[in-house]
Amino acid sequence: MVFSSLTFLFAYLPIVLAVYFIVPMRYRNFVLLLVSLFFYGWGEPIYVLMMVFSIFVNWIFGNYIGKYRINDKSQAKKYLVYCVVFNLLLLGFFKYYDFFVSNLNAIGISFIKPLGLGLPIGISFYTFQAMSYPIDIYRFDTDPQKSVIYFGAYVTMFPQLIAGPIVRYKDIAKELKSRTIDAPLFYAGIERFMIGLGKKVLLANNCGQIWEMVTALSDARNSILTAWLGIICYAFQIYFDFSGYSDMAIGLGKMLGFTFLENFNYPYIAKSITDFWRRWHMSLSYWFRDYVYIPLGGNRKGFTRQICNIMIVWLLTGFWHGASWNFLFWGVFYGVVLIIEKQFLLSRLEKAPTWISHVYTLLIVLFAWVLFAFTDFSKGLHYLGLMFGSSKIFANDITLYIIRNNFVLFVVSVLACTPIAKSKYNIFNKKEFKVVHPLLILLALIICTAFIVDASYNPFLYFRF
Repeated sequence: MVFSSLTFLFAYLPIVLAVYFIVPMRYRNFVLLLVSLFFYGWGEPIYVLMMVFSIFVNWIFGNYIGKYRINDKSQAKKYLVYCVVFNLLLLGFFKYYDFFVSNLNAIGISFIKPLGLGLPIGISFYTFQAMSYPIDIYRFDTDPQKSVIYFGAYVTMFPQLIAGPIVRYKDIAKELKSRTIDAPLFYAGIERFMIGLGKKVLLANNCGQIWEMVTALSDARNSILTAWLGIICYAFQIYFDFSGYSDMAIGLGKMLGFTFLENFNYPYIAKSITDFWRRWHMSLSYWFRDYVYIPLGGNRKGFTRQICNIMIVWLLTGFWHGASWNFLFWGVFYGVVLIIEKQFLLSRLEKAPTWISHVYTLLIVLFAWVLFAFTDFSKGLHYLGLMFGSSKIFANDITLYIIRNNFVLFVVSVLACTPIAKSKYNIFNKKEFKVVHPLLILLALIICTAFIVDASYNPFLYFRF
């Protein structure tokens, strides 16, 4: 089930909210657990039991770590290692087994065969969430959760279960025990959800259709400018798709009484790649920083060690996104760029005119999106060739058709990538617009619904990760 579907908007969500607010507070986590398992089982019924098994294992190990962390640190560490290994094996088996086996088969080692198992939706997200729990207990950042129901509600919470943001237990531990939901908070949740829905349905889906059209063109029908327009549309699509999902998740969290951390902060206005990754998918960046980079030594053990740590983090970041060589190359590429910036480039970018820093950052990001978009590495290289002149045609009738028919979409997308759109929208939050504001939200729902009814293209890109 996806947020941008009629089933979710007009059946699942209203029923869930009605039941959630009818039952007493002490039963709400149980209701949240049940409806979240149903939400996940809607698309992945076979993997619900695996998720329940993962919840029990992490909860039990968390209790053992909490029991021994004071008086027997070595025993607590042993249970922590067991728990982390369990989570990594679970993730590795379903996500990477066939990848490794296929590569072994390709070099002649054929006695092991791929299993062809379907990838559980959102496994990378909820595994990282579950894994942070025992680590934080071991570090005394949080206390063990005595109720498996409460812990299960945390792991399975449907707003951010499939595609984040990655929420750490310590950040919502208090809200799991007690939370208050008033009218302003609930209304703010509706508003944030509708902003995300608009990003997804009105911007991401339409930009995605242009990208699909461009990549389907033959070389004879393509051109340099068309190829650049295509990857720019992909950049818009993946941003509005993923940040839209995060907005909807944060909005749903507010409706249920939870505060999730922000996941995006206008990454396309960044002035360096270092700045970009402080703004893009922030919950994943924080996760790797706190659980991989800093434990490895961070920047505390000399520059050579720091370079190694950065490359380890980015190899893992690339591999986290998918079992394919293009994601590894994408991660290595960003790791190299970040090392170059730390070595000498960042100080020069800070002194350069702002427009130069922006252009540099966007060019690097667009190049990286090509690596990211094509799981077939040869197709990605071919597309880069089109962007840099292999077609020998700068523009053609298709280029003009795309620009003419989508000019408004491009302008709105550019503005929506900046704080300008938010500042203009906030005008309607003033007291004089207190009647108009809800009408605008209702109008947005009607327009989005009309687009959903008519849509043939409505995937969430990050569901495959």
